[in-house]
Amino acid sequence: MALGPFYVAEKLTKNPGLRGTALFMRHGETAWNRAGRVMGRNPIELDDEGRLQVRGAVEFARIIEPEIIVTSPLARARQSAEIIASGIGLERIAEDPDLAEVLYGRWEGMVYDELITDPEYLRYRERPIDTATPGGETIAQVQARGVAAVTRAIAANPGTRILFVSHGDIIRSVLAHYLGVELANFRRIRVDNATFSGVQIAGDFAEVKFLNLLYDPARAFVMPFTSDKIKLEHH
Repeated sequence: MALGPFYVAEKLTKNPGLRGTALFMRHGETAWNRAGRVMGRNPIELDDEGRLQVRGAVEFARIIEPEIIVTSPLARARQSAEIIASGIGLERIAEDPDLAEVLYGRWEGMVYDELITDPEYLRYRERPIDTATPGGETIAQVQARGVAAVTRAIAANPGTRILFVSHGDIIRSVLAHYLGVELANFRRIRVDNATFSGVQIAGDFAEVKFLNLLYDPARAFVMPFTSDKIKLEHH
């Protein structure tokens, strides 16, 4: 047997401090997702396809058995949380504004073909850790509030499995934290709509149980959206 599991078992059982399991789910798809349009804090709701995705994910939610659901207050996340809660028989859903989408400011509503000519976006794309969006957030600040939301919920409910329903870049940046990888690599973590990731936390140690769990795995190989400019850049 490999020695790695011995180390993990010791950390998970003996590490002092915060203890619990954080499950992450990205909201189901919206029409803006498919168009590659920046949603930000806009109150965009799930469309029929998004609701089908989340209902398809209910079976996995039953298997991983969250005891509490904490969601971003934005409509698409709240609706996703409600579908999951109904499917697994949980009545209470808490909201935490720190799980809300990145503040994108004037970029909200824009598509890739418009953003790619915006000098401010091009600077952010290259240096998101220390370059703020027009809404005033760096990805480091996004990560900090996301981790704070997880920490608060687990501290208030020690030893439980908590499902956090949130947004792509929030989840990517928080997973980077628990993976112990440099935040600059957060975009290498795929987070599809209506997927689950799981992390067991014990003090300053975390074991990542699974990432981007899909009920329809072929979707992981599909581009998130298409753009004439992206097509041109790849030909």
